[in-house]
Amino acid sequence: MIPPKPTPRPDKVSLRQYVKLFRHDLLSAQPQRLYRAWMAEFRTPFFRSYMINQPSLIQTVLKERPDDFPKSQKVSEGLKPLLGESVFLTNGETWKRQRRIIDPAFEGGRLRDTFPAMWAAAESAVARLERNIGQDIEIEEETSHAAADVIFRTLFSIPIEHEIAGRVFSEFRTYQRSAPIVNLGAFLPLPRWFPRFFHKDTKSTATSIRALITGLTEERMAAIEAGTAPDDLATKIMTTVDPETGKPFDTNEMVDQVAIFFLAGHETSASALAWALYLCALFPEWQEKIAQEAQGLEADFAAISRLKISRDVFREALRLYPPVPMMVRETTCPEEFRNREIRQGSQIVISPWHLHRQERLWDNPDGFDPTRWQTENGKQCAREAYVPFSAGARVCTGAGFAMVEGVLMLSMILKHFKLTPVGDPPVPIAHLTVRSRDGINLRIERRI
Repeated sequence: MIPPKPTPRPDKVSLRQYVKLFRHDLLSAQPQRLYRAWMAEFRTPFFRSYMINQPSLIQTVLKERPDDFPKSQKVSEGLKPLLGESVFLTNGETWKRQRRIIDPAFEGGRLRDTFPAMWAAAESAVARLERNIGQDIEIEEETSHAAADVIFRTLFSIPIEHEIAGRVFSEFRTYQRSAPIVNLGAFLPLPRWFPRFFHKDTKSTATSIRALITGLTEERMAAIEAGTAPDDLATKIMTTVDPETGKPFDTNEMVDQVAIFFLAGHETSASALAWALYLCALFPEWQEKIAQEAQGLEADFAAISRLKISRDVFREALRLYPPVPMMVRETTCPEEFRNREIRQGSQIVISPWHLHRQERLWDNPDGFDPTRWQTENGKQCAREAYVPFSAGARVCTGAGFAMVEGVLMLSMILKHFKLTPVGDPPVPIAHLTVRSRDGINLRIERRI
C-alpha cells in the first residue's frame, strides 16, 4: 500500500490557472515531471523560478555559497504579519547576529536540560488520548496540542493549560487556517508601501498572538532582572549577548523570535508527528515494533538513543511528508546551472517534497520503508537528498530538538495505544506546513 500523495497538475496550464492552483495548494499545483527533473524552469511576466533537484546544485546553494543565495523575500510576504523580522525571514548581517544569539540555547547539553519538559508534555499527551479510547479522533488536532505544550514548557516553563499559552494556541489555529502559503506579493513586484491584502483573520490573529507573546516576554524580562527567572530556553536566549556587538535582543526582537519558535517548533512538529502516527496506523507491523521497543522507555534522556526503530520511522515520515515542502532562495548575481544562464534576482526553489521522492535518487521513492536508512542507497540519499530541516548555514537551529521530541512522542503514544486508520485516506496539501486537506482520522484503542 502506497502512502497518499497529491495528484499533480497537467504539464501545461496558464499563469492564471497556476496562481489559482498555487494559492490553493502548492503540492498539487506542480507537474509530475518534477519528481524526475534535475532542474525545471518556471516563467512569469515579472520573474523566473528554477526548481533544483540535483544534489550538486543544492550543495552549492545551501552549503557552499549560502550568502550568494539569500532567502527570497517573496516567501516572507505571507508571514510578515506574524513573524516580523524573525530569524526565519532575515538575511545577511541581521540574520547572522540573530543566529549568534539563538544558537547557544540549542547547543551541547541544552537538549538534555529540556528533556524533562518534553517528557512531561508526552505524559500529558498520553493522558489526553486516554480519554478517547475506543473512539475515532482527528490526530492532527492532538499532535498540534502536544507540540504546542512542548514549546510552552521548554520555552517559558508553562504547560498548555496555562491561560496565555492556551490563548496563543487557539489564536494560532485560526491563523494557520487563514494564512495562505503565499501572498499576492509573491507573484507581483509590489512596492513596500503597497497593501498586501491579507485575510482579515490573518491580520487580527497575528496581532493577537504577538500581543500575547509580548506579555510573556515582558514578564520574563522582569523576572530576569529580579533574579527569579527559570532556567529555560527563553531565559537562555534573552540573557545571551551577541559576542560581536555585546547586545542582547530587545523586547520587539524577542517577540519576533518567539513567534518563529512557536511556528517552527509547534506547527512543523505537529505535522511530522501526525503523519508518522498515520503511517504507523497504515502499516501496523511498524507500530508493533515501536511499541515493543518503547516498553523500557523511562524519563531518562539517554533512553532516546536506544529508540532506533522509532527514529527510523520518524525519519521516514519526514522524508515522505516534510513539514516545510519548499524553500526559496534568490540569486544575487548571474549564475549558470546545468548550462543554463540564471539571471540575477531569479528564484531558486529547493523542494524537500520533490527531492525526497526523486525517482533518480531514491529506491522505492513513494513507498514507506524505514529500513532504507540502513541501506547504501538510503545512507547516500541521507547525505545528498534529505533536507527536512534545510542544510548548511541555515539549517534549522532546532533540528536536534525536533528529532528528540518527535521520537519521544511517537514512542510514548504507541507504547500505550494501538492506532487504526478510519475513513478515506488523507490528502496531503500545503498550508503553512504539509497537512491533510480534511484531517487524519484514526481509531484509538488501549494497547493490552
